Amino acid sequence: MRLFLETMRPDAGTSVVDVGVGDTGFSTEPGVARTHNFFEAMYPWPEQITAVSDVPLPRFAELFPTVRCVQADGRDLPFEDGAFDIAFSNAVLEHVGRQDDQRRFVHELCRVARRIFISTPNRWFPVDSHTLLPVVHWLPRGARDATFRALGQGRWTHVNLLSRRQLVELFPRTMRVKVIESRITVTAAASRD
Repeated sequence: MRLFLETMRPDAGTSVVDVGVGDTGFSTEPGVARTHNFFEAMYPWPEQITAVSDVPLPRFAELFPTVRCVQADGRDLPFEDGAFDIAFSNAVLEHVGRQDDQRRFVHELCRVARRIFISTPNRWFPVDSHTLLPVVHWLPRGARDATFRALGQGRWTHVNLLSRRQLVELFPRTMRVKVIESRITVTAAASRD
């Protein structure tokens, strides 16, 4: 959250679309859902957020009553061009499919917002944050997926982690992209030229 606030510098009038929320509250479930929806829980102006998920959000709506909820696919958002000041998405891009689907997702964020903040696990970190398995995600896709299945992690075969270069290549050329890379995550803050 600190990185988002420092990089994007929103204020009380900044409209934000958060694409990829889950039907949970921050820190309400163990495991991978432990950090779901931290943005809504910590953002100073939740009434300025529109939350998008591809599933219904009844629990989310109860936990965050001032946040507008929309059910939609992040690759085909039901908003006008430039409808928001900022599009935010955290740890979602790696779940939307292969490169073409990821590109459609990023292009949709760029279409509906003037500025974009998107974060995803760093492909080059040696431990996959989903499976907690070391280096298996570096194997060629067939070997990776077979290993995931053999180790009881088959539900993660759809995940496609990205490197810094791969993330930047998903953006339209009309966007100026700044990458903030840590060992664990790759974050892009982008705006129109």
